[in-house]
Amino acid sequence: MQKKLVEKKYLATFVLVTGLFALWGFANDITNPMVAAFQTVMEISAAKASMIQFAFYGGYFTMAIPAALFIRRYSYKHGILLGLGLYSLGAFLFIPAAAYQEFTFFCLSLYILTFGLAFLETTANPFILSLGDKATSTRRLNLAQAFNPMGSLLGMLVASQIVLPALWSDRRDAAGQLIFSGLDAAEKEGIRVHDLAVIRDPYVALGLVVLVFFLILLFKKMPGKAATNTQMPLRGTLKRLLQNKVYREGVVAQMFYIGAQIMMWTFIIQYADRLGLDKAVAQRYNIAAMVLFLSGRFVGTFLMRFINGRALLTVFALCAAVLTCGVVTIDGMGGLYCLIAVSTFMSVMFPTIYGIALEDVSETDTTLGAAFLVMAIVGGALMPPLQGMIIDAGEVAGWPAVNVSFLLPLLCFVMVFVFGYRAYRLRRA
Repeated sequence: MQKKLVEKKYLATFVLVTGLFALWGFANDITNPMVAAFQTVMEISAAKASMIQFAFYGGYFTMAIPAALFIRRYSYKHGILLGLGLYSLGAFLFIPAAAYQEFTFFCLSLYILTFGLAFLETTANPFILSLGDKATSTRRLNLAQAFNPMGSLLGMLVASQIVLPALWSDRRDAAGQLIFSGLDAAEKEGIRVHDLAVIRDPYVALGLVVLVFFLILLFKKMPGKAATNTQMPLRGTLKRLLQNKVYREGVVAQMFYIGAQIMMWTFIIQYADRLGLDKAVAQRYNIAAMVLFLSGRFVGTFLMRFINGRALLTVFALCAAVLTCGVVTIDGMGGLYCLIAVSTFMSVMFPTIYGIALEDVSETDTTLGAAFLVMAIVGGALMPPLQGMIIDAGEVAGWPAVNVSFLLPLLCFVMVFVFGYRAYRLRRA
């Protein structure tokens, strides 16, 4: 008899916590296309514009361990509430950032916003794993994580239908060239004021939604599964985690996966731009990628009823790597189609790596173990600027630099493949 995925006594909590996955999915994927938007309106390089991702994912790295220690001392619920508070604060800081027209201020706002996301992810992922039998924990997390791309899709739709089409700086002439670059300083200033307000408004609205969510959870009674024994020595926890081979390699694999995910989605717009597509049209391809990602997440969760998660991760990583080879080598729409299709196979990677890494971690060590897996999100901060630097080169050995730049995510998928294969072999041994 198969064990229940979510027991009835945990169902209401599971639904509410799963809603958090959609909240941070929205923030992630309304932010990705803003890299290209800031590059144009602030007239900066792709490498500098990608510092948006450095700030965004750097916030995870900074706050993951403090979040874990806070949760150990208090509870999952307190961690969620503090996370929502920081989330809304960062979103509201877009108001002064737009007023001062400072790119660094926008980066700081996102940095603080992701302090909140670090609390939410450090809390929500292990909380979901704890809401039921350990044998079904990876499937349960895959199901909860399936709601993350729903929030992502909404963020992408807001970007493509509301934000990007309203940007005056992205208007083009009959030849497809940007008009903004040829304007005088006064005209550019007026456009910049308008466009930064357009970018600001969705974040302010998001901050209000997050506050509503905060109030709902403030008055919701949640299960007492929370802080581990606050007297548990951290040194002992760290020692056990470092001695766990699958966990240790899982943290590294997660860092490479997140780097690949952010690069694949952030630079779709630049890839499409070289093919003559404007930002709003290019974002539609990003939405198509997310639809495939969401579909793959549900299909992958279903397949895990019959296929070992480690084996599935290995196969999906191999497929992603093969398609990324197409992104690099095909100069044209075929390469763009490969870029979109990769998202199908990225779908199960984050929750499956997460679940596998924590599978043999004791309950007393789970909170800190989860924090290091959240810290691994720093891959999304470190790798996009490297890819942006390659793109800025224009050409590499006579080949479009934007194509060549996808060798970085290809390397990342190879690392995920190696982790999946090694974890599968270890389980069989």
